[in-house]
Amino acid sequence: MENLLCSHIPSEHAKLLHIKPQESKQAKAFIDSFLKRSLHNLQEEEIQRHTDYKAVVLEHKYNGKKTQKKKKSKGLSAKQKREMKLFHLKPEQQRYAQFLPLNELWKQYIRDLCNGLSPESNPQMIQSKLLKADFHGAIVTVTKSKCPSYVGTTGIILQETKHVFRIVTQHDRLKVIPKRNSVFTVEIDGFITHVYGSKFQLKSSERSAKKFKLKGTIDL
Repeated sequence: MENLLCSHIPSEHAKLLHIKPQESKQAKAFIDSFLKRSLHNLQEEEIQRHTDYKAVVLEHKYNGKKTQKKKKSKGLSAKQKREMKLFHLKPEQQRYAQFLPLNELWKQYIRDLCNGLSPESNPQMIQSKLLKADFHGAIVTVTKSKCPSYVGTTGIILQETKHVFRIVTQHDRLKVIPKRNSVFTVEIDGFITHVYGSKFQLKSSERSAKKFKLKGTIDL
């Protein structure tokens, strides 16, 4: 074993390893010194007995702390958002004119989504695109509802949840319109789409995967 450890490294291997080979005596002296430092509790005879015809595994003890995976931070719950009033609009912010630029952005978004709107466009294709689109910024009108006071209400959608539209009217009033048992009308560049709220009770983020029937019914 000792002869094996102290044997001369061939020159071609030394070049590959970028080291300068030591003479046999130097190598033997290094090995003896290393073993005495590493196995200082044993006598020379015991060291020789342990190394004869055996492979010595030299381990590096790592004292560092194990790295822990960082947990992904969860978003705020709906209850926390309500408590923090993240979607609360102050009365001075409830201005219809203030959100007209948002409506212009929404209309341009729909034009891009439908690859342009023209008299030659397929109405069914446009309607199917609209039903899967994001409605924040759209101007909607309640045309039918089980609650007569909602009928005729027109405004810009500021927030959509699974069950309601929050809109600001032309009279600068914030109204919450339930989707259930209501029919909404959306008009853009001459195209009119009817949205049946009872079939529309989804979050806007979930709507892209939903298949809608182009004709719907509502029990009023």
